[in-house]
Amino acid sequence: MSPTSQGSLLDVPGLRVGHAQDDTALTGVTAILCDAPATGGVAQRGGAPGTRETDPLRPLQNQLVHGIVLAGGSAFGLHSANGVVRFLEEQGFGFDVGVARVPIVPAAIIFDLALGRADVRPGDEMGHQACLNASKTSLPTGNVGAGTGASVGNILGLDFAMKAGLGTASIKLANDLVVGALVVVNAFGDVLDHKDRSIIAGTRNPDGKDLSVGVPGYFADTLEIFRARSAEPRLSFGRPPGRENTVIGVVATNAQLSKTEVSKVAQMAHNGLARTIRPVSTMFDSDTIFALSIGGEQADVNIVGRSPCTGSSTERARRRAAILSKRCATAR
Repeated sequence: MSPTSQGSLLDVPGLRVGHAQDDTALTGVTAILCDAPATGGVAQRGGAPGTRETDPLRPLQNQLVHGIVLAGGSAFGLHSANGVVRFLEEQGFGFDVGVARVPIVPAAIIFDLALGRADVRPGDEMGHQACLNASKTSLPTGNVGAGTGASVGNILGLDFAMKAGLGTASIKLANDLVVGALVVVNAFGDVLDHKDRSIIAGTRNPDGKDLSVGVPGYFADTLEIFRARSAEPRLSFGRPPGRENTVIGVVATNAQLSKTEVSKVAQMAHNGLARTIRPVSTMFDSDTIFALSIGGEQADVNIVGRSPCTGSSTERARRRAAILSKRCATAR
């Protein structure tokens, strides 16, 4: 994809997105900044989430948010949100508490420590730099920002995984309503084509190294490996998988939604993951989707959140994240 706002999260007015990464250590940060305080929601599924400030997104809370951070670096990468908070304070954004302005910036991370350098993680400076790089019109995708160290199909270890990354998409509806998504795909499972359910990225067959990508026999099929394990627990398939995978992302709309409604949109966005990742939201994943309502368009939450809108936007963003890095056959 060329770096353009066409068909991206940036089609939702009032957002800026910036990346920063270390291309040697294979880790990075993506900052989503709001021009005005936004109503936020979150839906987290999976076994071991790495998140920050998700409590303000719960339906019973009344706080608005000023940005979202997606990062690599496992739990260490949550520190990058400090740099985003610092940038927003410098720009005069934040909740006015009288003596200061306090930016509210939820964050989520992926595990990418095993791919590049485990001792280099996104921090304050990288988060701040992502904000300096933020744009309303240009949104690079692939191995950038939080998607720099992303991979998929990790059940047999990195030697048989594939590189993934960051993708984005949007859908425009009637009455100027827009739903956009940005997703970092670092899934334990395989990524499927939503039309024919064929695998387009995932665990590679140890016996299929000489085959071309995507031909029959190239992929091992993570679900089939699971089934083999359940039938014969003593079978060995490389290093046992840990809680080191996740899909994180943001769905945004210019519809005016309540806190409860935007939380429901975040839940509905997971439908796009369920249709195109197999298996999804396992105990080895920490899938987390944020949702933002930033705008005043009148819309029914069922229209915003129904599968053809939010689900398809998330699905398309996820697919782009996988296929943009498809030439990189192995994760190493």
